[in-house]
Amino acid sequence: MRFVYLMMIIFFVSLNLRPSITSIGPLLDIIQMDLGMGGVTASLLTALPVFCMGLFAILAIKLNSLLGMEKSLLIAMALIVVATFLRIFVLNSFLLFATALLSGIGIGIAGPIITGFIKKYFPNNLGFMGVYSVSMVIGAAVASSLSVPLYQRMNESWQHALSFWSILGIPAVLLLIPLLTKVEKRTDTLPMSDIFVKNKRVTLFMSLFGCMAAIFYSLTAWLAPIVQSMGFSYSQSGLILTLFTVIQIPVSFLIPLLVSKTGNRKIWLLCCSISEIIGILILLLHFSPWVATVFLGIGAGGLFPLALLLPIQEAKNSEQTVSWSAMMQFGGYLIGALGPAFIGLTVDVFDNFIPALVGLLIIIGVMIFTIFKIGNHEQVIE
Repeated sequence: MRFVYLMMIIFFVSLNLRPSITSIGPLLDIIQMDLGMGGVTASLLTALPVFCMGLFAILAIKLNSLLGMEKSLLIAMALIVVATFLRIFVLNSFLLFATALLSGIGIGIAGPIITGFIKKYFPNNLGFMGVYSVSMVIGAAVASSLSVPLYQRMNESWQHALSFWSILGIPAVLLLIPLLTKVEKRTDTLPMSDIFVKNKRVTLFMSLFGCMAAIFYSLTAWLAPIVQSMGFSYSQSGLILTLFTVIQIPVSFLIPLLVSKTGNRKIWLLCCSISEIIGILILLLHFSPWVATVFLGIGAGGLFPLALLLPIQEAKNSEQTVSWSAMMQFGGYLIGALGPAFIGLTVDVFDNFIPALVGLLIIIGVMIFTIFKIGNHEQVIE
Protein backbone atom coordinates (compact mmCIF):
# COMPACT_ATOMS: atom_id res chain seq x y z
CA MET A 1 0.00 0.00 0.00
CA ARG A 2 2.86 2.36 0.85
CA PHE A 3 4.42 1.52 -2.50
CA VAL A 4 1.28 2.71 -4.31
CA TYR A 5 1.05 5.81 -2.12
CA LEU A 6 4.63 6.89 -2.87
CA MET A 7 4.17 6.17 -6.56
CA MET A 8 1.06 8.39 -6.58
CA ILE A 9 3.08 11.22 -5.03
CA ILE A 10 5.69 10.91 -7.78
CA PHE A 11 2.95 10.82 -10.41
CA PHE A 12 0.94 13.83 -9.22
CA VAL A 13 3.94 16.00 -8.35
CA SER A 14 5.49 15.31 -11.77
CA LEU A 15 2.13 15.89 -13.46
CA ASN A 16 2.26 19.54 -12.37
CA LEU A 17 5.76 20.37 -13.61
CA ARG A 18 4.78 21.34 -17.19
CA PRO A 19 1.11 22.48 -17.63
CA SER A 20 1.79 26.09 -16.57
CA ILE A 21 4.29 26.26 -19.45
CA THR A 22 2.83 24.07 -22.19
CA SER A 23 -0.69 25.46 -21.86
CA ILE A 24 0.56 28.78 -23.26
CA GLY A 25 1.90 27.52 -26.61
CA PRO A 26 -1.41 26.88 -28.42
CA LEU A 27 -2.77 30.24 -27.21
CA LEU A 28 0.40 32.25 -27.75
CA ASP A 29 -0.81 34.17 -30.80
CA ILE A 30 -4.09 35.04 -29.06
CA ILE A 31 -2.24 36.23 -25.94
CA GLN A 32 0.14 38.27 -28.11
CA MET A 33 -2.69 40.06 -29.87
CA ASP A 34 -4.66 40.63 -26.67
CA LEU A 35 -1.72 42.05 -24.70
CA GLY A 36 0.15 43.61 -27.64
CA MET A 37 3.33 41.55 -27.27
CA GLY A 38 6.13 41.19 -29.81
CA GLY A 39 7.87 37.90 -30.53
CA VAL A 40 10.69 38.37 -28.02
CA THR A 41 8.33 39.51 -25.27
CA ALA A 42 5.94 36.61 -25.90
CA SER A 43 8.82 34.14 -25.82
CA LEU A 44 9.50 35.23 -22.22
CA LEU A 45 6.28 33.50 -21.14
CA THR A 46 8.15 30.25 -21.72
CA ALA A 47 11.71 31.47 -21.22
CA LEU A 48 11.04 33.11 -17.82
CA PRO A 49 9.74 30.01 -15.99
CA VAL A 50 12.49 27.89 -17.57
CA PHE A 51 15.05 30.46 -16.39
CA CYS A 52 13.57 30.29 -12.88
CA MET A 53 13.62 26.50 -13.01
CA GLY A 54 17.38 26.77 -13.34
CA LEU A 55 18.00 29.68 -11.00
CA PHE A 56 15.89 28.28 -8.16
CA ALA A 57 17.17 24.73 -8.53
CA ILE A 58 19.94 25.93 -6.21
CA LEU A 59 17.28 26.92 -3.67
CA ALA A 60 16.12 23.30 -3.76
CA ILE A 61 19.48 22.24 -2.35
CA LYS A 62 19.17 24.51 0.68
CA LEU A 63 15.47 23.79 1.22
CA ASN A 64 16.13 20.06 1.13
CA SER A 65 18.94 20.51 3.63
CA LEU A 66 16.84 22.64 6.00
CA LEU A 67 13.34 21.17 5.67
CA GLY A 68 13.69 17.79 3.99
CA MET A 69 12.35 16.56 0.67
CA GLU A 70 8.73 16.19 1.71
CA LYS A 71 8.21 19.72 3.08
CA SER A 72 10.17 21.20 0.18
CA LEU A 73 7.94 19.42 -2.32
CA LEU A 74 4.84 20.72 -0.54
CA ILE A 75 6.13 24.30 -0.75
CA ALA A 76 6.91 23.84 -4.44
CA MET A 77 3.46 22.45 -5.21
CA ALA A 78 1.77 25.30 -3.32
CA LEU A 79 3.70 27.85 -5.40
CA ILE A 80 2.70 26.17 -8.67
CA VAL A 81 -0.97 25.94 -7.70
CA VAL A 82 -1.18 29.57 -6.57
CA ALA A 83 0.70 30.92 -9.59
CA THR A 84 -1.43 28.99 -12.06
CA PHE A 85 -4.72 29.92 -10.38
CA LEU A 86 -3.83 33.64 -10.29
CA ARG A 87 -3.82 33.72 -14.10
CA ILE A 88 -7.60 34.03 -13.95
CA PHE A 89 -7.08 37.64 -12.80
CA VAL A 90 -4.45 38.62 -15.41
CA LEU A 91 -5.24 41.81 -17.34
CA ASN A 92 -1.76 42.84 -18.50
CA SER A 93 1.57 41.35 -19.46
CA PHE A 94 3.22 42.28 -16.13
CA LEU A 95 0.81 40.12 -14.12
CA LEU A 96 1.16 37.25 -16.58
CA PHE A 97 4.95 37.41 -16.26
CA ALA A 98 4.56 37.45 -12.47
CA THR A 99 2.64 34.17 -12.58
CA ALA A 100 5.25 32.70 -14.93
CA LEU A 101 7.96 33.73 -12.45
CA LEU A 102 6.17 32.20 -9.47
CA SER A 103 5.40 28.93 -11.23
CA GLY A 104 9.00 28.74 -12.43
CA ILE A 105 10.24 29.04 -8.84
CA GLY A 106 7.96 26.18 -7.78
CA ILE A 107 9.03 23.96 -10.67
CA GLY A 108 12.68 24.84 -10.04
CA ILE A 109 12.41 23.62 -6.45
CA ALA A 110 10.42 20.48 -7.26
CA GLY A 111 12.54 19.24 -10.17
CA PRO A 112 15.77 18.30 -8.36
CA ILE A 113 13.98 17.23 -5.18
CA ILE A 114 11.70 14.71 -6.88
CA THR A 115 14.78 12.94 -8.27
CA GLY A 116 16.18 12.73 -4.75
CA PHE A 117 12.78 11.51 -3.57
CA ILE A 118 13.00 8.62 -6.03
CA LYS A 119 16.56 7.85 -4.95
CA LYS A 120 15.48 7.90 -1.29
CA TYR A 121 12.36 5.73 -1.48
CA PHE A 122 13.28 3.55 -4.49
CA PRO A 123 17.09 3.30 -4.39
CA ASN A 124 17.20 -0.01 -6.24
CA ASN A 125 14.53 0.75 -8.81
CA LEU A 126 15.60 3.69 -10.96
CA GLY A 127 12.99 2.60 -13.48
CA PHE A 128 10.73 4.93 -11.49
CA MET A 129 12.38 7.73 -13.43
CA GLY A 130 10.05 6.48 -16.16
CA VAL A 131 7.06 7.28 -13.93
CA TYR A 132 8.51 10.74 -13.29
CA SER A 133 9.15 11.55 -16.95
CA VAL A 134 5.92 9.97 -18.23
CA SER A 135 3.87 11.92 -15.68
CA MET A 136 5.47 15.17 -16.81
CA VAL A 137 4.77 14.36 -20.44
CA ILE A 138 1.15 13.48 -19.64
CA GLY A 139 0.72 16.82 -17.87
CA ALA A 140 2.30 18.64 -20.80
CA ALA A 141 0.18 16.73 -23.33
CA VAL A 142 -3.11 17.27 -21.55
CA ALA A 143 -2.45 20.98 -21.03
CA SER A 144 -1.35 21.65 -24.62
CA SER A 145 -4.15 19.61 -26.17
CA LEU A 146 -7.01 21.02 -24.10
CA SER A 147 -5.98 24.68 -23.88
CA VAL A 148 -7.71 25.65 -27.12
CA PRO A 149 -10.93 23.69 -26.36
CA LEU A 150 -10.99 25.23 -22.87
CA TYR A 151 -10.50 28.68 -24.40
CA GLN A 152 -13.43 28.08 -26.73
CA ARG A 153 -15.69 26.75 -23.95
CA MET A 154 -14.79 29.47 -21.46
CA ASN A 155 -16.16 32.35 -23.52
CA GLU A 156 -12.83 32.73 -25.34
CA SER A 157 -11.04 33.68 -22.14
CA TRP A 158 -7.42 32.60 -22.28
CA GLN A 159 -7.11 33.66 -18.62
CA HIS A 160 -9.66 31.08 -17.52
CA ALA A 161 -8.14 28.44 -19.82
CA LEU A 162 -4.67 28.94 -18.31
CA SER A 163 -5.81 29.11 -14.68
CA PHE A 164 -7.82 25.89 -15.04
CA TRP A 165 -4.63 23.82 -14.73
CA SER A 166 -4.20 24.77 -11.08
CA ILE A 167 -6.66 21.96 -10.34
CA LEU A 168 -3.96 19.38 -11.10
CA GLY A 169 -1.93 20.52 -8.10
CA ILE A 170 -4.59 19.79 -5.50
CA PRO A 171 -4.07 15.98 -5.40
CA ALA A 172 -0.30 16.49 -5.10
CA VAL A 173 -0.70 18.81 -2.11
CA LEU A 174 -3.20 16.50 -0.40
CA LEU A 175 -0.99 13.44 -0.90
CA LEU A 176 2.10 15.15 0.49
CA ILE A 177 0.49 16.37 3.73
CA PRO A 178 0.18 12.91 5.43
CA LEU A 179 3.79 12.14 4.56
CA LEU A 180 5.00 15.14 6.59
CA THR A 181 3.88 13.60 9.88
CA LYS A 182 5.95 10.49 9.22
CA VAL A 183 9.20 12.23 8.38
CA GLU A 184 11.87 12.31 11.07
CA LYS A 185 12.88 15.76 12.23
CA ARG A 186 16.21 16.86 10.77
CA THR A 187 18.86 17.51 13.39
CA ASP A 188 21.55 18.75 11.03
CA THR A 189 21.88 20.42 7.69
CA LEU A 190 24.35 19.86 4.91
CA PRO A 191 26.85 22.73 4.61
CA MET A 192 26.71 24.52 1.27
CA SER A 193 30.39 23.81 0.76
CA ASP A 194 29.59 20.08 0.79
CA ILE A 195 26.60 20.45 -1.51
CA PHE A 196 28.27 22.10 -4.47
CA VAL A 197 30.38 19.87 -6.68
CA LYS A 198 32.98 21.21 -9.05
CA ASN A 199 33.65 18.42 -11.50
CA LYS A 200 34.09 18.13 -15.24
CA ARG A 201 31.43 15.46 -15.49
CA VAL A 202 28.86 17.64 -13.75
CA THR A 203 29.73 20.33 -16.27
CA LEU A 204 29.14 17.85 -19.09
CA PHE A 205 25.79 16.87 -17.59
CA MET A 206 24.90 20.56 -17.41
CA SER A 207 25.87 21.11 -21.05
CA LEU A 208 23.81 18.16 -22.25
CA PHE A 209 20.81 19.20 -20.16
CA GLY A 210 21.09 22.79 -21.40
CA CYS A 211 21.09 21.81 -25.07
CA MET A 212 18.20 19.39 -24.51
CA ALA A 213 16.18 22.01 -22.64
CA ALA A 214 16.84 24.74 -25.22
CA ILE A 215 15.49 22.51 -28.00
CA PHE A 216 12.54 21.20 -25.99
CA TYR A 217 11.26 24.55 -24.76
CA SER A 218 11.85 26.20 -28.13
CA LEU A 219 9.60 23.57 -29.69
CA THR A 220 7.09 23.79 -26.83
CA ALA A 221 6.74 27.54 -27.27
CA TRP A 222 7.05 27.86 -31.04
CA LEU A 223 6.06 24.60 -32.74
CA ALA A 224 2.43 25.71 -32.99
CA PRO A 225 3.32 29.13 -34.51
CA ILE A 226 5.80 27.43 -36.88
CA VAL A 227 3.05 25.12 -38.09
CA GLN A 228 0.61 28.03 -38.36
CA SER A 229 3.14 29.85 -40.58
CA MET A 230 2.91 26.85 -42.94
CA GLY A 231 -0.82 27.44 -43.39
CA PHE A 232 -2.30 25.29 -40.66
CA SER A 233 -5.15 26.49 -38.42
CA TYR A 234 -5.06 27.05 -34.66
CA SER A 235 -6.86 23.76 -34.08
CA GLN A 236 -4.51 21.83 -36.38
CA SER A 237 -1.42 23.37 -34.80
CA GLY A 238 -2.83 22.48 -31.38
CA LEU A 239 -3.25 18.87 -32.48
CA ILE A 240 0.31 18.81 -33.79
CA LEU A 241 1.58 20.14 -30.47
CA THR A 242 -0.49 17.45 -28.75
CA LEU A 243 1.09 14.81 -31.01
CA PHE A 244 4.51 16.15 -30.02
CA THR A 245 3.77 15.56 -26.35
CA VAL A 246 1.72 12.35 -26.64
CA ILE A 247 4.50 10.56 -28.54
CA GLN A 248 6.83 11.30 -25.65
CA ILE A 249 4.70 9.27 -23.21
CA PRO A 250 5.68 5.72 -24.28
CA VAL A 251 9.18 6.83 -25.30
CA SER A 252 9.97 8.48 -21.96
CA PHE A 253 8.78 5.37 -20.14
CA LEU A 254 10.48 2.70 -22.24
CA ILE A 255 13.91 4.23 -22.88
CA PRO A 256 14.92 4.61 -19.19
CA LEU A 257 13.94 0.96 -18.67
CA LEU A 258 16.05 -0.11 -21.62
CA VAL A 259 19.01 1.90 -20.42
CA SER A 260 18.74 0.53 -16.88
CA LYS A 261 18.80 -3.01 -18.27
CA THR A 262 21.46 -2.59 -20.98
CA GLY A 263 23.58 0.20 -19.49
CA ASN A 264 24.15 1.57 -23.01
CA ARG A 265 22.92 5.11 -22.47
CA LYS A 266 25.16 6.68 -25.13
CA ILE A 267 23.55 4.88 -28.06
CA TRP A 268 20.06 5.87 -26.93
CA LEU A 269 21.09 9.48 -26.39
CA LEU A 270 22.53 9.55 -29.91
CA CYS A 271 19.45 7.93 -31.45
CA CYS A 272 17.19 10.51 -29.83
CA SER A 273 19.43 13.35 -31.00
CA ILE A 274 19.42 12.07 -34.58
CA SER A 275 15.62 11.79 -34.41
CA GLU A 276 15.45 15.49 -33.54
CA ILE A 277 17.76 16.36 -36.44
CA ILE A 278 15.45 14.53 -38.84
CA GLY A 279 12.42 16.37 -37.46
CA ILE A 280 14.04 19.80 -37.83
CA LEU A 281 15.16 19.03 -41.37
CA ILE A 282 11.63 18.01 -42.35
CA LEU A 283 10.32 21.35 -41.04
CA LEU A 284 13.05 23.23 -42.91
CA LEU A 285 12.16 21.46 -46.16
CA HIS A 286 8.43 22.17 -45.59
CA PHE A 287 7.49 18.52 -45.71
CA SER A 288 4.69 17.17 -43.52
CA PRO A 289 4.80 18.77 -40.03
CA TRP A 290 2.98 15.68 -38.75
CA VAL A 291 5.92 13.45 -39.71
CA ALA A 292 8.38 16.01 -38.38
CA THR A 293 6.54 16.08 -35.07
CA VAL A 294 6.78 12.30 -34.72
CA PHE A 295 10.58 12.44 -34.95
CA LEU A 296 10.76 15.48 -32.66
CA GLY A 297 8.54 13.77 -30.09
CA ILE A 298 10.67 10.61 -30.10
CA GLY A 299 13.82 12.66 -29.60
CA ALA A 300 12.42 14.85 -26.83
CA GLY A 301 10.74 11.90 -25.11
CA GLY A 302 14.02 10.04 -24.78
CA LEU A 303 16.48 12.84 -24.10
CA PHE A 304 14.79 14.33 -21.04
CA PRO A 305 14.59 11.21 -18.83
CA LEU A 306 18.05 10.08 -19.94
CA ALA A 307 19.50 13.46 -18.96
CA LEU A 308 17.78 13.25 -15.57
CA LEU A 309 19.21 9.76 -15.01
CA LEU A 310 22.84 10.88 -15.29
CA PRO A 311 23.31 12.27 -11.76
CA ILE A 312 20.99 9.65 -10.26
CA GLN A 313 23.11 6.84 -11.66
CA GLU A 314 26.33 8.30 -10.32
CA ALA A 315 25.23 9.65 -6.92
CA LYS A 316 25.93 7.73 -3.71
CA ASN A 317 22.78 8.76 -1.84
CA SER A 318 19.63 10.87 -2.04
CA GLU A 319 21.34 14.01 -0.67
CA GLN A 320 23.99 13.94 -3.38
CA THR A 321 21.34 13.17 -5.98
CA VAL A 322 19.48 16.36 -5.06
CA SER A 323 22.61 18.53 -5.14
CA TRP A 324 23.98 17.12 -8.42
CA SER A 325 20.57 17.23 -10.08
CA ALA A 326 20.11 20.79 -8.86
CA MET A 327 23.48 21.85 -10.25
CA MET A 328 22.77 20.18 -13.58
CA GLN A 329 19.33 21.75 -13.81
CA PHE A 330 20.62 25.11 -12.56
CA GLY A 331 22.98 25.56 -15.49
CA GLY A 332 20.90 23.51 -17.91
CA TYR A 333 17.68 25.43 -17.52
CA LEU A 334 19.47 28.79 -17.62
CA ILE A 335 20.89 27.75 -20.98
CA GLY A 336 17.56 26.25 -22.03
CA ALA A 337 15.71 29.48 -21.30
CA LEU A 338 17.66 31.16 -24.10
CA GLY A 339 16.11 28.83 -26.70
CA PRO A 340 12.58 30.32 -26.89
CA ALA A 341 13.98 33.85 -26.67
CA PHE A 342 16.39 33.09 -29.53
CA ILE A 343 13.54 31.95 -31.77
CA GLY A 344 11.45 34.99 -30.85
CA LEU A 345 14.38 37.29 -31.70
CA THR A 346 15.08 35.66 -35.07
CA VAL A 347 11.39 35.82 -36.00
CA ASP A 348 11.29 39.53 -35.17
CA VAL A 349 14.46 40.16 -37.21
CA PHE A 350 13.98 37.84 -40.21
CA ASP A 351 10.18 37.46 -40.19
CA ASN A 352 10.46 33.70 -40.75
CA PHE A 353 11.52 30.58 -38.86
CA ILE A 354 14.36 29.33 -41.09
CA PRO A 355 17.26 30.92 -39.13
CA ALA A 356 15.76 29.65 -35.87
CA LEU A 357 15.52 26.07 -37.15
CA VAL A 358 19.11 26.21 -38.41
CA GLY A 359 20.14 27.43 -34.95
CA LEU A 360 18.40 24.43 -33.38
CA LEU A 361 20.41 22.11 -35.64
CA ILE A 362 23.62 23.71 -34.38
CA ILE A 363 22.51 23.19 -30.77
CA ILE A 364 21.84 19.50 -31.49
CA GLY A 365 25.36 19.24 -32.93
CA VAL A 366 26.81 20.58 -29.67
CA MET A 367 24.63 18.12 -27.74
CA ILE A 368 25.92 15.16 -29.78
CA PHE A 369 29.53 16.21 -29.09
CA THR A 370 28.72 16.33 -25.36
CA ILE A 371 27.13 12.87 -25.49
CA PHE A 372 30.36 11.39 -26.87
CA LYS A 373 32.31 13.07 -24.07
CA ILE A 374 29.98 11.63 -21.39
CA GLY A 375 29.95 8.09 -22.78
CA ASN A 376 28.52 5.06 -21.04
CA HIS A 377 30.83 4.72 -18.06
CA GLU A 378 29.14 5.60 -14.78
CA GLN A 379 31.88 7.39 -12.91
CA VAL A 380 31.50 8.11 -9.23
CA ILE A 381 32.06 11.82 -8.57
CA GLU A 382 34.20 12.57 -5.58
